[in-house]
Amino acid sequence: MADHIGQRVAARRQSRRMTQLDLARAAHVSLGMVRSIEQGTRQPSPSTLEALAAALTVDAARLDPAYVGTSHRVHAALPGVSAAIAGYDVPLDPPARPLARLRQEVDTAVSWRLAAQYGLIAASAPQLLGEALTHLHHAAGAARSDAARLVVAAARCADAVAYKYGAHDLSARLIDVMRWAAGQADDPNVDVVVSYVRAETFLAARAYRAGQAALETALGAAPAPETDSAAAARGALHMRTAVVAARAGAGAEAREHLRHAAGFAAQLEERVYAGTAFGPSSVRIHEVAVGVSLGKDHIGAALDVARDWKPGAEIPAERRSGFYVELGRAQLWSGRPDDAFESLRVARRLAPQHVREHPWAREDIETIRRLKRADAESLTAFAEWIGAV
Repeated sequence: MADHIGQRVAARRQSRRMTQLDLARAAHVSLGMVRSIEQGTRQPSPSTLEALAAALTVDAARLDPAYVGTSHRVHAALPGVSAAIAGYDVPLDPPARPLARLRQEVDTAVSWRLAAQYGLIAASAPQLLGEALTHLHHAAGAARSDAARLVVAAARCADAVAYKYGAHDLSARLIDVMRWAAGQADDPNVDVVVSYVRAETFLAARAYRAGQAALETALGAAPAPETDSAAAARGALHMRTAVVAARAGAGAEAREHLRHAAGFAAQLEERVYAGTAFGPSSVRIHEVAVGVSLGKDHIGAALDVARDWKPGAEIPAERRSGFYVELGRAQLWSGRPDDAFESLRVARRLAPQHVREHPWAREDIETIRRLKRADAESLTAFAEWIGAV
């Protein structure tokens, strides 16, 4: 039996047939750090524990039963994010580090966002935002455009945390910063990306009709899809607009936006473009999302998509996890609580932090427990983990 954190890390790593070097690379930590932790000569910090847990696709609490969770650290970090953008339009001291070095760290934060490692983002976001804003204020020419893109990317990472953890006012402020910076990027595709993220404001407020109108206006202003990046940006915005339209009950418009998204996806390989995953697999995931968003009369379409297809490793963990959360809701509504629970378990394995903060996951596990009161201990354990009991 594993007695300390390092032994649990080693046992989980070996069960996944990973080397220590594989784990170090996947968790973005040094090989020496992994060795020291496994030998029990070093205790991981909370952020390192979360990084190892995410790389091993296991909850941090499985590696350290005393771990209190990511939520406390995230909420403690949010005031720092708020302070970093309080004077976003006020120039202060000149940058202390080269733009290239900052770009590397922002790129790492983007990879964390796509992998739903919100604790890591929360710890680094205030500094990244502050430095990116400083560069923007003091840059000129092409460097100013690069700095503006970095501000957008850093703010988007911070927004992912704020939005997922229910700080919707802070999320809206971060999106305002993104819109301000996008205007200085000299790249209309950045405006399209920001419009994609802005959809969160409307989803959080349940202002679906206004959101649909705003996103369709952004589509009308988007540049011609003359490059892969431009086509991916438009296609992703059509995907997002389809979901918002479905929430507004506009089924015909939602399906039309999906049709446009599929047309763009057919020309592209599935990958991450400017921080957003797009391609044929992403469109199929959004077909499920639209079916669920339209309501119980449309879940058959969502289940049809998932019957013979599941997203693979070409899709970032956060989006794959979201697919299984939405599939679980469709299965629950169709009277298949066992399948729904299994989908939630898969979602949790892929991106535990994402699932734990997902309101649908919490609602649905509560419903499954009511339907199956005398069932497996694993169901109760999941409900306790997600905060449903």
